[in-house]
Amino acid sequence: MFAVIKTGGKQYKVAADNEITVMALEGEAGAQVTFSEVLALFDGEKSEIGAPHVAGASVVAEIVEQTRGPKVIAFKKRRRKNSRRKHGHKQDLTIVRITEILTGGAKAAPLEAKAPAPETVAESAEAAAEKPAAPKAKRPRKAPAAKSGGDDEHEG
Repeated sequence: MFAVIKTGGKQYKVAADNEITVMALEGEAGAQVTFSEVLALFDGEKSEIGAPHVAGASVVAEIVEQTRGPKVIAFKKRRRKNSRRKHGHKQDLTIVRITEILTGGAKAAPLEAKAPAPETVAESAEAAAEKPAAPKAKRPRKAPAAKSGGDDEHEG
């Protein structure tokens, strides 16, 4: 089964376990996002095309990484005019892994909470108690006084 979704003004053909790069989405790595703008669903011989969206369909994905695209240089030059302009730009991107395609208004299963085990918390508290205190931070050095250039008449 695969679907066509729309996000960031672009359309993507996705299937379960695909990784795609989309325009920047809010969220940290490991967060779950839902794409509700499903334009089409295809399952073997059966297909469903939305007008404009497929009712009750959604695609659930997990954010893998927040990253930036390659640097794009916009260089403009007007010959014989001594005029040129150079600007660089990197686009913010999000890499997502498609986890499932839902139909019929089904809801996504929430991600499992990754809370540390109680034993781990107790062990880390003991380790912190045994750990020696961090050394004091050094004070910043004062800048040396400016030396006179030998012309003491003009100092004021």
